[in-house]
Amino acid sequence: MQTSSPKTVLILGANGRFGAAADQAFAAAGWRVLAQVRRAPTEPLPAGAEALALPLAETAAISERAAGAQVVIYAVNPAYWRWDEELLPLFRQGVAVARQLRAVFMLPGCVYNYGQGLPAWLDETTPQRPSTRKGEQRVLMEDELRALGSQGVSSVLVRAGDFFGAGAGSWLDQAIVKDIARGKLVYPGPLDLAHSWAYLPDLARAFVAVAQLPRVTGYRAMHFSGHTLTGHEFMGVLERAAHSLGLRPARGFRHGGMPWRLIRVAGLFSPLLRELARMSYLWRVPHGLRGRALEQLVGTLPGTPIEAALRQTLVDLGHAPQQPAAALQRALSSQA
Repeated sequence: MQTSSPKTVLILGANGRFGAAADQAFAAAGWRVLAQVRRAPTEPLPAGAEALALPLAETAAISERAAGAQVVIYAVNPAYWRWDEELLPLFRQGVAVARQLRAVFMLPGCVYNYGQGLPAWLDETTPQRPSTRKGEQRVLMEDELRALGSQGVSSVLVRAGDFFGAGAGSWLDQAIVKDIARGKLVYPGPLDLAHSWAYLPDLARAFVAVAQLPRVTGYRAMHFSGHTLTGHEFMGVLERAAHSLGLRPARGFRHGGMPWRLIRVAGLFSPLLRELARMSYLWRVPHGLRGRALEQLVGTLPGTPIEAALRQTLVDLGHAPQQPAAALQRALSSQA
């Protein structure tokens, strides 16, 4: 009896956090995974995955090595302060790979497109009115995919909130829990406003669910609901997650906020801080994403409860050193 060979996915930018989460999710679902990286993988690839150590600019070489891939996941994200120079050229190289492979092009979207006037809840019909250069660039990416749909290029965008999990490099580790070992937590915005979060392992599994459906045609955009919490709610859950791992300061956690005025001044000298300050409105405008269209397409998506997701993220970041192995496993599985 013949068995069908597994589907093949090419993940561009597999060394990044979303790329690494996608590696794991597709491999767990039985796909053959090709992981494109500029340098050797920073973390071990899942069993059976193959690294393609080629720069994205070498689109022909990547396409030759990935021949037969049915899906291309675009997980490339240049440094925040280099978007003007690199975002669109890299994106177009990724699209070129998908065109050469005749594969479905999939990428994660963000809420930058909606600008400072974004409403409290976002769905696929919400008008996009960007108010920053980064928002304009993201709109242009989506416009190009929409136009390419009439030329036979199939693509799917799954929009999500602020990423966390799957390693370092997010607001969570770079600001919120940066000083957790010293008993301090920092929240970037007003505590009474809602903010949208996406746990990357869950988002990656949503990509797998879409990729396993019959091939889409044209361009399609959907929203991933993730977790929407006020600052108060988020910090409360984070403290419970920390306590379950033995992170319990004698006097309780101290809370702080982001010094946005100082960050804006420092942005005159730091490209990164300048860009962070420009996007700081996302912490002052409450917003969440409605994921009904995605769930109507793939069914109910199993999501990690927020406390379990934060707990696992703290462990992955090395913030639970004193936990015995058995106790740590119990803590991680208590809400899974």
